[in-house]
Amino acid sequence: MFWQNCTPKSSGTGAKLSLQLSTHEQIELAAQIRAWALELGFRQLGIADIELAQHEAYLQKWLEAGYHGSMDYMASHGSKRARPKELVPGTCRVISVRMDYLAEDTLPLEVLAAPDKAYISRYALGRDYHKLMRKRLATLAGRIAQLAGGGQYRAFVDSAPVLERAIAERAGMGWIAKNTMLINADAGSWFFLGEIYTDLPLPADIPQATKHCGTCTACLDICPTDAFTGPFQLDARKCISYLTIEHKGSIDPALRPLMGNRVFGCDDCQLVCPWNKFAQVTEEGDFTPRHGLADADLVELFLWDEATYLANTEGSAIRRIGHERWLRNLAIALGNAPTTDAVTDALLRRRDSTSEIVREHVAWALARHTGC
Repeated sequence: MFWQNCTPKSSGTGAKLSLQLSTHEQIELAAQIRAWALELGFRQLGIADIELAQHEAYLQKWLEAGYHGSMDYMASHGSKRARPKELVPGTCRVISVRMDYLAEDTLPLEVLAAPDKAYISRYALGRDYHKLMRKRLATLAGRIAQLAGGGQYRAFVDSAPVLERAIAERAGMGWIAKNTMLINADAGSWFFLGEIYTDLPLPADIPQATKHCGTCTACLDICPTDAFTGPFQLDARKCISYLTIEHKGSIDPALRPLMGNRVFGCDDCQLVCPWNKFAQVTEEGDFTPRHGLADADLVELFLWDEATYLANTEGSAIRRIGHERWLRNLAIALGNAPTTDAVTDALLRRRDSTSEIVREHVAWALARHTGC
């Protein structure tokens, strides 16, 4: 089973050397890779084959239903997303890693219950994970290449068409749950995933073959916008994470009241998941919340000018949406907040914004408070 889908190219030094290793040596190599991963701050590492046909069929149906909304990149890479060797020729294994990100004492439920506070998805409160994880994966790949005597290694962290949850499931790191998140029986779902594509024919781990959601539908029932069309089916066009982060235009007025105070992402389906009682607090200092964003005041954030926004989101995943969408999202949250002088005054200050998108959402919010 070690060599399934692993036909090394004649020019691949690392692949040649790995084929000369005995089964025992292959297992030792994989064990060393896992040990290095732990040293580098990853909480788990799994090794997957590249058999993703079942997930490819699911992806195609999801795209055909239009559930990806304006995320054209989900369809623009053809079959590469589900066929690793088309993305990186020669790939026969994918090393999958996870890193916990939930910081201690961020009190998500309390912030959600405070309509004058801004709820930001817990993954985005600290430093942007992309660079941090890519750097660690590059270090890991370098160590593997040195020990194996060569080989091909490409690291990805949300940076290419990769079915990261499907790969992690193939690597035995958990199951894709009813909320479409990956759940690990020992760690819940509050973690990031990253991958290394390689032509090194490592021993693949046993794929996760069973799901353990049982009859629970807590994640489906809690969704504020009813974005799940059924178990394992998410219509991104109604998902608050999509609306506040991926979507660039006007947000459907029918969905705005349902968004509450969620201004960047949404964690509701994770907050109610019983498996997250096993979630571990992150050991990464870079994921510690910055600039008071764990429980920031909506009015305060709405009054940030662009320079302040850029300064306070430097190195953060929040930076990617830009100041205009930041104000759009906050305007909706302010429209859902209790009516106070501070709220209406803040909205009035943005009523004549140079951005049409901001003006539209501010006008909607003001109408919620003033009736006109």
